[in-house]
Amino acid sequence: MSNYKEKLFSEFPPVSTQEWMDKITEDLKGADFEKKLVWRTNEGFKVQPFYRQEDLKDLDTETKPGEFPYKRGTKADNSWLVRQNLSTKDIREANKKALDILMKGVDSLSFCCGGRLIEGADLDALLDGICADCIDLNFSTSPELACAQAQAVVDYYNKKGYDLNEVRGSIKYDPMAYMLKNGIECGMAHAAKLVEILQPLKKFRALTVSAGILSDSGAFCYQELGYALAWGNEYLRTLTEAGLEAGKVAKKIQFNLGIGSNYFMEIAKFRAARMLWAKIVEAYKPECQCACKMVINATTSKYNQTIFDPYVNLLRSETEAMSAALAGVNSITVTPFDAAYKQSDEFSERMARNQQLLLKEESHFDKVVDPAGGSYYIENLTEALAEQAWKLFLQVEDEGGMMALIKAGKVQEAVNATNAARHENAAKRKETLLGTNQFPNIKEMSEGRKPKTCCCSKAQGEPTIATLNTSRIASEFEELRLQTESSGRRPKVFMLTIGNLAMRQARAQFSGNFFGCAGYEIIDNLGFKTVEDGAQAARKAGADIVVLCSSDDEYAEYGPAAFKAVGDSAIFVIAGNPACIEDLKAAGIENYVHVRCNVLETLRDFNSKLNIK
Repeated sequence: MSNYKEKLFSEFPPVSTQEWMDKITEDLKGADFEKKLVWRTNEGFKVQPFYRQEDLKDLDTETKPGEFPYKRGTKADNSWLVRQNLSTKDIREANKKALDILMKGVDSLSFCCGGRLIEGADLDALLDGICADCIDLNFSTSPELACAQAQAVVDYYNKKGYDLNEVRGSIKYDPMAYMLKNGIECGMAHAAKLVEILQPLKKFRALTVSAGILSDSGAFCYQELGYALAWGNEYLRTLTEAGLEAGKVAKKIQFNLGIGSNYFMEIAKFRAARMLWAKIVEAYKPECQCACKMVINATTSKYNQTIFDPYVNLLRSETEAMSAALAGVNSITVTPFDAAYKQSDEFSERMARNQQLLLKEESHFDKVVDPAGGSYYIENLTEALAEQAWKLFLQVEDEGGMMALIKAGKVQEAVNATNAARHENAAKRKETLLGTNQFPNIKEMSEGRKPKTCCCSKAQGEPTIATLNTSRIASEFEELRLQTESSGRRPKVFMLTIGNLAMRQARAQFSGNFFGCAGYEIIDNLGFKTVEDGAQAARKAGADIVVLCSSDDEYAEYGPAAFKAVGDSAIFVIAGNPACIEDLKAAGIENYVHVRCNVLETLRDFNSKLNIK
């Protein structure tokens, strides 16, 4: 085999980095390498167009999976738990559903208790028939009920005679997430007691870092990671200062992180998260190094879900689940594709489960540990992201810690600013949302789908601090399209195609895509011999908007003539931003659509001109 390899490589002489750069420079023909090929990420660092083995020389690639600092995973295999959330409004129904889905591939249940304590007979009924030592059981409740819920679970396990060292799960206790969501100040008064209550349950966690709420509010990867580290450190610092041993505290902390759509960046995020958290816990000198292991439940994003072309949500959540699985998380929750506009039903929940089962049973993602390990690109991405997140973590600590920054509204301010910037980028198509701001299904109607409002129980008290803006990135485009639908008419956009064949087709396609985002009807054409023929056809079709599609060189001739021919019968638009635009404006032509447009604002303006409110 060694001889074969030597012969193979001898046929392909090594190529140096300088030779690669020389070839790239030649092919760029004078264009700027940085501007053309270097990706400037939202995370604050640059990504090169290629990486080589020499780029790994200062990085740790020798540590094995399961070894400190756990960048390559906390486990010797790549198994993960398939988690599904269940409402407990109806105890009997929740139990029936739990028993059903446990037979369909789920091995982690998360009961959403809301503001309700489930104990005694209710807890018996909820867990009736469920082998609690065979699956992962999680209870999500409010901060003030966490201790009572934990005690009820401990009492239940004792009563049933389970081995307390083996049962797994969590009681969600997260006062900081409560503050970010509700704007009501909440301390950590119950944290120490909760740790003590759950001490008999060695594999149960409770002190929760719900940083997924940041991801669902549009936060960049480095923000979610940096704040998550500070979040977890808040628990460690507070409780060790109260006298608890660091390892005892760390073993009760769980991380609920989101999964965004930036595939490789998300893989890097989870790898960097484990590495940085291990180093934070190590600094507290726990009695056992195993306390440095980060436990992560990852949930696919709600932020990029859409109500139009909703089945695309399946593609989004599948690639998100893939990145989390490859990164070696402990459990994954796939958000059903219809969660943005309705209460998920049996079909959408089944699809969500099967998305993970496909990754396990057909793609065998659970068979290979850290396949990204040693990748020139992902190893560098992991290191660069870790560096940016660490800077944010240190900044938070310098300013008083996560709790202090949340109370001051600084975390909310930073994440909401990112959300606003991403909405702006979507409006300008700098960030693409397939089926919403790019390539919409122009024949699709909402069929009664509307953005779902939060049905969670309202927190007691009046907000005194800022909250996170959780508006999805598609929300403004959806509002615009629903506005068009509710008007009772679909404006007709007629493509007056003429002149240069390639340019007129390209611009007609661009314009159809552009106006389709508002739900307008698109009437495309193969081409007209004269602008008069096109204008006449537009009037016959009852066009509300006529878009002249030709080449920049021909607009000087066709623009004024077409504008005159269309007259007052429709709104006249030119597709493009030609050099003669000032002359065209002087001739009275006001409307243009091109790649530099703010698509959202332009379409809002057209709705206004068409009296669609």
